[in-house]
Amino acid sequence: MSEFFKHKTIVITGASSGIGKALALQMADAGVTIILAARRLEELELVQQNCQAKGAVCYCWFLDVASQDSITEFSQKLLGFTQTVDILINNAGISQRSHAEETSIEVDRRIMEVNFFGQVSLTKSLWPLLCNSKRANIVLISSVVGTFGFPQRSAYSASKHALEGFFESWFLENTRENIHFTTVSPGRIQTNISMSALKADGTSHQVMDDGQLKGIPSEVCANKIIKGIVKNQRKIYVVQNEMVLIILRKVMPFLFFKLVKKLKLS
Repeated sequence: MSEFFKHKTIVITGASSGIGKALALQMADAGVTIILAARRLEELELVQQNCQAKGAVCYCWFLDVASQDSITEFSQKLLGFTQTVDILINNAGISQRSHAEETSIEVDRRIMEVNFFGQVSLTKSLWPLLCNSKRANIVLISSVVGTFGFPQRSAYSASKHALEGFFESWFLENTRENIHFTTVSPGRIQTNISMSALKADGTSHQVMDDGQLKGIPSEVCANKIIKGIVKNQRKIYVVQNEMVLIILRKVMPFLFFKLVKKLKLS
């Protein structure tokens, strides 16, 4: 797989931890250029050092995908830095732990700005650089709850549904044979996403859910995503028991709704 990424320029958002960090470390190799993007520059610099130790040319740039000004500044900087982006991994995101009726509309909007509008805006901004690639991959890190609704994830699920619908439409419109779209739907992965998830009042959840602790290691998740990129898969599921819910939602929805209401949510 390392040969596939040689001489490519890769942009990874949300690269300071979790899936984004794991992807960067596994893609890093001699001949690879990686742009690490996130808000936490100190954490990014640690990832950068590890990528450079593996021979990659690596940069860490500030990016807040909830801010259009930040996206514009980042995109303009990248347009002045390179003529081509070969792989864009839209990984930045934020989760939720609150009931819909209790959640302020400001929190709903915040989640949509980060998970939906941020990814759409950044991809549009970098489209000219993606078009210049001999083979470009646009990778969306969605979620299994982009496939079905789930308790205490109303805005999060909505943002992932919107993301998948938007980019599937873009995929169907796309006539450029050099640009490929891949949507990744992870289940519970061993990351800190539950720690930073937003509660009803907009504060951080600050709890590591049992489901995250027992989830798929982020390194395993990253490896599956990388294999999917190489094979040009349009959809990648990285799940354990969640696949049962995906199937039930399609073929036996009444059983799906009955079962999900009884699930442990954390």
